[in-house]
Amino acid sequence: MQYLNSNPLSGLRILVVEDDLLIAMDMEATLEDFGCRVVGPCERLDKALAAADETIDGAIVDMNLRGEYSFPLIEKLRGKGIPTVVCSGYVDLPDIKLRLKDVPMLPKPCATDKLLEIMKRTFVREQRRPQAAAN
Repeated sequence: MQYLNSNPLSGLRILVVEDDLLIAMDMEATLEDFGCRVVGPCERLDKALAAADETIDGAIVDMNLRGEYSFPLIEKLRGKGIPTVVCSGYVDLPDIKLRLKDVPMLPKPCATDKLLEIMKRTFVREQRRPQAAAN
C-alpha cells in the first residue's frame, strides 16, 4: 500500500535499528510505503550509534541488539533532539518502562496502523504534543 505525498511522513529520514533480518526488511518496506527514506537498517549498536550522526528525522529502535541494550543509542538521540520510537518485545519490562517512560513504545510484532499512528504523533512536528503536556 503506497501512501501519497499528502502523508506528513513523506520524505522523512528514519533510522531503523533492528537485529532480526526479516523484521528489519519488513520495517524498511513498511516505512518506504509510508513515503519515508530509511537509514539502515542497523543490526548492531555500534553501527546504529554511527548512523545516528547522519541527518535523520526520527528513529525506530529495538531494545535488544544481539545482547546489547539500546540505551546508549536512545540517550544519544535524545541529546540530539531526535524523536525515537522503541519497537521491541521488551517494552513491558518494568526497567524498560521506567527508564524510557518519555519514549513512545510499541510491542513487537506491531500492526502497521499502530506504527503509522505513533510515527505521525512522534515524528511530525505539528502533531507532536508539547513536552509539558506529555508528562
